[in-house]
Amino acid sequence: MPNSFDHIIERPGTSCLKYDARKRTFGKADVIPMWVADMDFAVPDAVQRAVAERASHPIYGYSIFPESLYQALINWLSARHGWRVEREWIVLSPGVNPSLHASIIAMTDEGASVIVQPPIYPPFLSAPAATGRKLITNPLMLVNGTYRFDLEHFEKCIDEGVRLLLLCSPHNPVGRVWREDELRALIAICARHNVTIISDEIHSDLIYPEYKHTPLALLSHGAINVITAIAPSKTFNIPGLGLSALIVPNKCDRDAIIRAFGTLHVSANNPFGMVAFEAAYREGAPWLGELLAYLADTRDFVRTFIKAHLPRITLIEPEGTYLLWLDCRAMGLTDSQLNNYFINTVGLGLSPGVLFGEQGSGFMRMNIGAPRSLVVRALEQIALAEQLSCNPRKIY
Repeated sequence: MPNSFDHIIERPGTSCLKYDARKRTFGKADVIPMWVADMDFAVPDAVQRAVAERASHPIYGYSIFPESLYQALINWLSARHGWRVEREWIVLSPGVNPSLHASIIAMTDEGASVIVQPPIYPPFLSAPAATGRKLITNPLMLVNGTYRFDLEHFEKCIDEGVRLLLLCSPHNPVGRVWREDELRALIAICARHNVTIISDEIHSDLIYPEYKHTPLALLSHGAINVITAIAPSKTFNIPGLGLSALIVPNKCDRDAIIRAFGTLHVSANNPFGMVAFEAAYREGAPWLGELLAYLADTRDFVRTFIKAHLPRITLIEPEGTYLLWLDCRAMGLTDSQLNNYFINTVGLGLSPGVLFGEQGSGFMRMNIGAPRSLVVRALEQIALAEQLSCNPRKIY
């Protein structure tokens, strides 16, 4: 029987950012879109049923969060990650990006410094300035094909004005799943300097079989304050429904974040997001198991194809997420040329590495959360372009 993830679902014409914004984003509408981080897979049946059932009720009024929703999340974190979360620790929010901004506002004073570790998801780079804070960068180190924390530089970055680190775990875009010893070393430095960590763990369920995600809060044992962002959006492909959660064990931190959300006047009480959130965490585990097996096979195929056919591109080994970080520096192109090459010569819409900070120069991010036939087609288009152009710089 064919795998359900192989099924092509036509998304153009649904006001879908990934497909319907191609002309605006890439200057042409006929590229294969492998950029923004959502998948081309149907959501779990349980989620579809829950949303359809709620939609069948003809009134979509203001809603409250049922206790069953909180319990679904608590049970999921316990079963998947061995993390026992108390009900009162949970603060629901309309998305991880609003959570990031509200947490920065709550945990720091205006003008304070916030540390991020590029290359990094772009809102990490923009959120400090957007909230009136100062951005401090502690770039990751690429050592023998693997990204690592630069802990020595990290500690040097910390001064009296630094009280907050924005951590991406697992990391977007480089695909690292941080080991326990790496996280413990980070915690030790933060404990010495009284630094709080906001840990974005929205990709924590998308881990390849060889690796294991450990929630940062499980390791801190109260040595530092940890605020953890969690959402079903990436795991179950429901980012358009918005609902996410912050896990905040410290009551003072929690109260401050709730006050910050109050000043922003944002609401997370979308009835469709609520039922999808609960159904995903309550019934989505079998679907996720199938998804992870499919993504692992796709990752393995991509790795083999690149090694065999694309000598000027190096795949940074992905440990988690469905986002691949491609090292294209051997192509010898500027970032503008590299992006244009993939758009106009190859016919792919990828995410340019420089969007993730200057440390992403020469890299591209590729989303493989799609039917494998589409991924194969994309790779074959790269290979054909490479064969036809001995020196892509002549194209421009």
